[in-house]
Amino acid sequence: MTSDVSHQISNLLIDWSKGDDFALEQLIPLIYEELHQMARRYMRRQPLGHTFQTTELIHEAYLKIAKAGDQNWQNRSHFLGVAATAMRHILVNYALSKQRQKRGGWQQKVTFAEDLAASNNNSSEIIALNEALKKLGEIDERRSRVVEMKFFGGLKIEEIAEVLKISPETVKRDWQFSRTWLLRELADGR
Repeated sequence: MTSDVSHQISNLLIDWSKGDDFALEQLIPLIYEELHQMARRYMRRQPLGHTFQTTELIHEAYLKIAKAGDQNWQNRSHFLGVAATAMRHILVNYALSKQRQKRGGWQQKVTFAEDLAASNNNSSEIIALNEALKKLGEIDERRSRVVEMKFFGGLKIEEIAEVLKISPETVKRDWQFSRTWLLRELADGR
């Protein structure tokens, strides 16, 4: 994405924050493809005939963001970070509903992989990861947000740094620490 488009998106988000509905109409076509790519990363491993589709994930995330009311959008990266959080919650809720449908299921070995996707087969992994991420958030909220934006949102190091207002090097250190911590936490939770 060019810096001009990114700047245009940031300006439209700021205008939308101020209540300009026309800015939202201009924004949607610009941001939709990025949201679609983000959602596609989650959904690409779903089995054929899966009831939850990429477009539904985008729309659910948008509704969740819109319901939140007034947002003081700072820029494109901030918006994508919020979208990543919304998609995470949607996927976790979906996994929880699938697990409830199974009425308990069986304990499974849980592994943390950067390309883990939400599906019927690994809904317990998504739930376990979410629980571990909540624990990490209690210890260090910033590191938890780094994982959320990178893993669930697919944001790049530089974008995460921009959202959190920290250096890219700090994001890299936080990611390394968090990844190791989550691997250990998930292994201990078996």
